[in-house]
This record gives sequence, C-alpha cells and structure tokens, in this order.
Amino acid sequence: MPFDAASQPLSPPRWRTLSADEGDSWLSLTLEGRPLIQLRLVPGACLEVHLQSLCPERPYQALWAACYWLLSRDVACQRLAWHLPEGVPQALASGLLLPGEQPGVYLCERALFWQLPQPWLGDTAASVYPQQMQISNGKRHPRRAPKPRGEVYRRFDARLGSWVSLRALEIDQDLERFSRWQNNPRVDAFWQESGSLQQHREYLEKLEADPHTLTLIGCFDDEPFAYFEAYWAKEDRIAPFYSADDYDRGIHMLVGEEAHRGPHKVASWLSALVHYLFLDDPRTQRVVAEPRADNGKMIGYMHDQCFHCDKEFDFPHKRAALMILGRERFFDRCTLV
Repeated sequence: MPFDAASQPLSPPRWRTLSADEGDSWLSLTLEGRPLIQLRLVPGACLEVHLQSLCPERPYQALWAACYWLLSRDVACQRLAWHLPEGVPQALASGLLLPGEQPGVYLCERALFWQLPQPWLGDTAASVYPQQMQISNGKRHPRRAPKPRGEVYRRFDARLGSWVSLRALEIDQDLERFSRWQNNPRVDAFWQESGSLQQHREYLEKLEADPHTLTLIGCFDDEPFAYFEAYWAKEDRIAPFYSADDYDRGIHMLVGEEAHRGPHKVASWLSALVHYLFLDDPRTQRVVAEPRADNGKMIGYMHDQCFHCDKEFDFPHKRAALMILGRERFFDRCTLV
C-alpha cells in the first residue's frame, strides 16, 4: 500500500518502500521517495533521539517508522528517549510514546512497541470482541469472534530479508497443497493425517465449521510454505491437562516445503505466529503447544523462542510436552526485527 498523505490514519502503509540514510549520530527516513523524518542520535545507555524535521501530514506514522527502524537495527535496544518540542497525541494515546520524567522527553519502550497491532495486522485489526460466556460441549468459555478471511499478519523480517505473512486457509485454493504436505512421510510421522484429497477436504471442512480453531497458511515473500492451526485452549482437548485461561491460544505447526526448513526459518515464522496471536486479542496471556514429547528438535526450537516445558502428559494418541509462552515473557524478551 503506497504512502498517501490523504489516506486515513487508521490504515497505515505496510512500509514496503521505507528507506533510510543513516549514520551513528543521525537518521533520515523516506517513504515512497518523500521525506518522512530526520533525527539526530546520541548513543548511550538509552539512545537519545532528537527530532530535526517531521512530515506534518503524518506525524504519528513518521514517529512509528523511526521507532521501528531504530529498534529493528539493534535487538538489544530496549528504550528510546525522544526529545520533542511537543507531544503527538496519537503517539501518547496508543502507547507508542510515554511521558518521561523531564519536560519534552518521551520514552518508547520496546516491550510496548511490539504490542501495537498496526501495521502488522493490516486491515484485519479491529476492536476487542465483546465478552459473553457460553457453554459448548460441557465447557464454559467466551463466545469467539467470527474467523477472519484473507491475510491477517505481515511483517518484514530483517534477518531473513523476507516478508513473513499469515493468511486464512481457503479450502478450494489450498486443498491440494495441504494434502501434499500431509502425505509427506516426514510430516505424517508426527501428524498422522495422510490420506486422500476427499479425506483432507473433510478434515478442513470440519475445522472451518469449528469456532474454536483457525486454520492458517504461512508464507515467505507470499510463497506458501506451512500450515498452522490456532485454537482457543479453553475449548480444546488440552484444557483438562492444565489450568487454561479464557483467552489462551494453542498452536499446531506443519512446515510443508523443504526449502523453508531450518532453525533460521523457524525463528522467523514461530515468532511471527506467536506475535499474531498476542496481537489478535490483547486478553491472550499465554500461547501453548503440545508437541510429541520425543520431538526434541521442535521442542528445542520452541525453547529458543522462550517457550518453557511445563510438564509431559499423556494424550490418548501420544505422549506430549506442554509448552507455554507467556505474553509478558514474549514481549519483555522480544527479539523481533
């Protein structure tokens, strides 16, 4: 989406053409070839950011872009101290900036920045769905929002130099791909869902009708490579095995394309998947998973992303490891770039 000074501020660009001219003590950003913001930087225990010029049509987007650039280029940077002649109301209202102790100084906290839903969620971002408790299959849980369609998450991964995105699965579009992945012996060893196209259509149609599960396709640079199931834990088979909160989310994960395997790719898509689930509903405090207990490689990848193994337990069909990642831990140790 191109930058347009006349566009609605609630629909910010996806920053495809954001570029920088920078040094140790300065930064200049442009978007669509137009000057966006110019800064003087003073390194220290907390990076001091002094505003030199700002795009008057889009001050919030300019501040956001600068915070993004500075936090992304240094994963160890936890805080920015902005020196501004006056506050930007939208930046303060959203949590992008916090008032500092000194007049004219505003703080950007890394743990807060990555919790802002835009632009990661794009047009799917919405207000929090209202809560009403209901009972289904003997389980009391909140009524769930209607499932989204289309793309739900997009972020540029600076480490890979690629866009990582998530979109809702479309059965007619994705059935053959899903079936090919499930019939891969490597995948079948863990999922045990090999079968015919018709069997896989029935499997996906059942999930499509299930309000507690969202099926997703993961993409790198818009090339599908993985299938994910995101489920509400309170209504899931996992609920009896731990104290599930009303908005806990769980994940099942399948990488189907061999070219996109490996720890560097897992670090990208797993962090993106968890990031999406925490942004999708701010009431979600934990993301859980239950890989097979003998799947040491996947469990190791999850440890790398700050999951911890709470325990092992027995499902009827497997011995599972209960992996948990809390919202506070994810954002406080956030290594997204």
